[in-house]
Amino acid sequence: MENYTMEGRTYRYYGQEAPLYPFGYGLSYSTFRYRDLVLSPPVLPVCANLSVSVVLENTGLRDSEEVVQLYLRWEQSSVPVPRWQLVAFRRVAVLAGREAKLSFQVLAEQRAVWAQDWRLEPGTFTLFAGGQQPGQKTRAPSEVLSARFSVTGTARPLRLC
Repeated sequence: MENYTMEGRTYRYYGQEAPLYPFGYGLSYSTFRYRDLVLSPPVLPVCANLSVSVVLENTGLRDSEEVVQLYLRWEQSSVPVPRWQLVAFRRVAVLAGREAKLSFQVLAEQRAVWAQDWRLEPGTFTLFAGGQQPGQKTRAPSEVLSARFSVTGTARPLRLC
């Protein structure tokens, strides 16, 4: 085998074609609303981690659990990258009519791309937070918030951070 590209061979590289049952597919006993997605800092050095917070509100009539998912998208990269990549998730129990503020860390190594070695590159990124993948169509209503952040500096091997 000489062609090691993953394009067209895994759901992460299918392009515009969505998988039949993407990660997070399913139904819930309640409904949830996401709000107040905050990325800190919105501009960070190439080797820095990103802090993320989001508020999850159970708007339904039943106590229930939601799997909060964070996805990262590279807006431009020197090498082929997935359409988006899961970087964090957490199952959270929220009482009916209540809300929970969640905090996450997106580590610098989660932004690394493979170019003969793991490299961190500057550029613009989009972070998605919600109960499903971005753009996913399901029978259960769920929303996905998004926010952009920038990475400054020069590209460098991950091992030098």
